Amino acid sequence: MGTKKKTGARVKVTLVCSECKRKNYTTMKNRRNTVDKLVLKKYCSFDRKHTEHKEGKV
Repeated sequence: MGTKKKTGARVKVTLVCSECKRKNYTTMKNRRNTVDKLVLKKYCSFDRKHTEHKEGKV
C-alpha cells in the first residue's frame, strides 16, 4: 500500500491582507467552482480590524 498523491480540483491557497500585505490565513479552494481569485473579509491581527483578504501564492 503506497501513498497516493492527491491530484484534483481542490488546491491550497493563502489569503493576503490588502492593507498590510501579510499572509494571515490558508484555506482550500475548488478550482472548478471558483475560477476567479478568492476575496474574503477576515480579521487581520496586525491591523486589529476586519480587512479584505485576497488569494495569493502559497
